[in-house]
Amino acid sequence: MTKINIYAIVKPSNDAFDTVIKEFIKMSSKYAKVEYHCLFNKKIAKAQTIGEKEAQDSYSEAFEPLMNGFNIALDVLGKKTDSFAFAKLLQKDANINFFIGGAFGFQRDFLKKFDAIISLSDLTMAHKIAAVVLHEQVFRCLCIINNHPYHK
Repeated sequence: MTKINIYAIVKPSNDAFDTVIKEFIKMSSKYAKVEYHCLFNKKIAKAQTIGEKEAQDSYSEAFEPLMNGFNIALDVLGKKTDSFAFAKLLQKDANINFFIGGAFGFQRDFLKKFDAIISLSDLTMAHKIAAVVLHEQVFRCLCIINNHPYHK
């Protein structure tokens, strides 16, 4: 069974966004094991108060040990894709990892370590909204792969 991890630099919470994310994870569970991981610690919090470089360094440090399998960064400069091309990405490996950067985004050099870089939209979204959109698209793509009519 495919394992999909979604890592985000965001403080953990228990709000309406999390409720929607949990529902998409539940719906996805018959096709893949999907997990959502909120990464935030004192080092990231402090780095974000210092500046962009320090914040990006702290994100890279948090993400790097988690990069195994097929790694996909969500970045504003990433490739635009439709759901069918996105579904093909989910078939690249049995272990897929998505990474949503923090408020300052990713270091350009760190992005070179990813297997794919995609953009969900030209619009700027709050991290929690991007996480909801990503979870919905993961579910949609799993439905496409498994010929379930949800995507139509």
